[in-house]
Formats: sequence, structure tokens, C-alpha cells
Amino acid sequence: MGLKRRLTEWIALLLFLAALAGCGWPGTPAAEKDAGYTVTDARSRQVRIPHKPEHIVTLGLYTDEMVLGMVPTSKLAAVSHYLDDPKESVLVEKAKKIPNKVTDPTVEQLLSWHPDLVIANGWTSEDKIQTLTDMGIPVVVCGPANSYAEIQETLRLVAESIGEVEKGEKIRQKMDAIRDEITAKVANIPAEERKSVVLLSLMTSYGGAGSAFDDMCHYAGVVNASAAAGLKNGQKLTKEMLVKSDPDFLLLPVFDDRGNFDTQKFIDSYLQDPSLQTMKAIRHQAFVYPRESYIYNASQDFVFGIQELAYCAYGDDFRQEDNRHISFSGEA
Repeated sequence: MGLKRRLTEWIALLLFLAALAGCGWPGTPAAEKDAGYTVTDARSRQVRIPHKPEHIVTLGLYTDEMVLGMVPTSKLAAVSHYLDDPKESVLVEKAKKIPNKVTDPTVEQLLSWHPDLVIANGWTSEDKIQTLTDMGIPVVVCGPANSYAEIQETLRLVAESIGEVEKGEKIRQKMDAIRDEITAKVANIPAEERKSVVLLSLMTSYGGAGSAFDDMCHYAGVVNASAAAGLKNGQKLTKEMLVKSDPDFLLLPVFDDRGNFDTQKFIDSYLQDPSLQTMKAIRHQAFVYPRESYIYNASQDFVFGIQELAYCAYGDDFRQEDNRHISFSGEA
């Protein structure tokens, strides 16, 4: 971090502390100031949270969705800018109630929102985490969410961090019930009718063995063809690997960054490539444009991604409505 930026942040700290000295944490009843608790985050950091937070900032879409399953929008100071993108989020209407949308906010931006908890993730810079911690703001770092089990572990951590352990447990139980209902239906699909798929993602290194999508395939009764061909999450899906995978159908991307990315050009670079024309999915025109708000979901709504994938593969027995969200927040 440059000297100029460090000086700017410490000046912001002085101003921030001066404001706190005058008025205390915004929205915090005096009786709660000493009713704190400690959580252990994904990096084994002991994080002291002085009171149940009222001004939460989360730095990822999946943690936005987790938090909004337990508390009303009024407790969110800022959320991911993807939360109001209907192609990526199941909570567009709730997102409209939250004024600040972020990608990678600066420390100065974060301070301007007076957070009493920041929920960070694996790609949040260590400098930012340390600076906020030095300023006395609790920062809880969540781990990866590459499987159903890891999503539930992150949910547990988020619930502990925001003081909503009971609601977190209710969400976990609801997830399990929905998952079990889907897998019971999947179990009735004969082995010879099981489909194979490749996720053609704009994130070309996502979707192999060890990814959340790979785990989703397991529950949906679908063969992740790229993983079966030896691709691991984090390895780029090359066109050679795509031919080797030879899936029954392809899931094609719909994200276009609100019109700023030419998604069709990306798709055409595959579907019109002469070297790929022998693939079953291309020969049979077996292309599906899924609801990415489900397929890429890494919150409690991952279970609806399982159902979406089963619907893409096996049809109407798994049909579901848009924008499903598991919530015990008390807010419609």
C-alpha cells in the first residue's frame, strides 16, 4: 500500500474516531454496548463483535443473500452491485431498498457508511482487512463456498457474526429439507437416462471437480462431464477438454454485465468453431440458458440451483418459479 494511501486512511481514522467519541456507534442502544461476543472466522482469526450489528457491509453476493435471509434490509449499509442484477440475483427487489452497491470499496467508502461489521471474503485484500481491523471495525472473513457443506459452514459463521444463530439453524434445516426432496425425485431417474453437462462459463476456470457446480451436479443427478474428463476447478476449460468431455448438453452464459459484455460473441466463439462440431451437444443443438441466479448461487439458495440444474436436464418435474429465497428475516 502506498504511503499517500496509508496517510489518507489514517486521517480518515482520526475523523471516524472523533465522530464515534461524540455520538457512539449509530443505532446501538447503550445497554448493548458491552454485550459483545467473539467469533472465529475462516482464517482462524478471533474477531470481537462489541454488539449485535445494525450497519452491516458484506463484500460478496453470496454473503449478501445469507445475511438477508436473517435480517431486514434496514440493517445492510451496503451490498454487492450484483444484488440488483436480475440475471445474477434472486433479491433484486430487496436490493432496491439498500442505497449503496459496491464492488471493491475503499476504506474511506466503508467508513462513510459507519459499519459495525464488515463481512469479507477470500478475495478481499489483506491490507484492507488489516486497516479496518486497526480502526476497530470488526471484520469477519468467510471462506470458500465450493460445496453444499462449505456453504452451510459459511452460513453458520455469518449467522454467528450477525447474532442470528437460531435463524441460521432454521435456514440450514430448510436447505436440507429442500435438498432431500429434490434428491428423492432424482433417485427415480434410471441410470441410463442420466444426462451429462458442461457449464460453459465466462469464468473459464470454473466448473471442474471441486467446484460448487460440481457438487450441484452430484445432487441433481447430472454428470459433470468436464470433471469426469479430468478437469479440476481452477483449471481452464480448453476446447480440447470440451471435445473430450462431449456432454449431452451445454449450459450457456447469460451474464452480460448489464450490456457491457458481448456474451453472444463469447458463445459463438465455441458454437461456431469448426473443431467442436463433432460434439453431441452441438450436433443436437442441445443448449440451455439457465437462470444463473440459481446456477451460480453460493448462498442458502444453492438448493434452488440443484433444482434448476435438474430442470435443465430432466424437464418439468423440477420446474420452479423465479427468485426463490430461503428467509426468516421477517421482511417480505
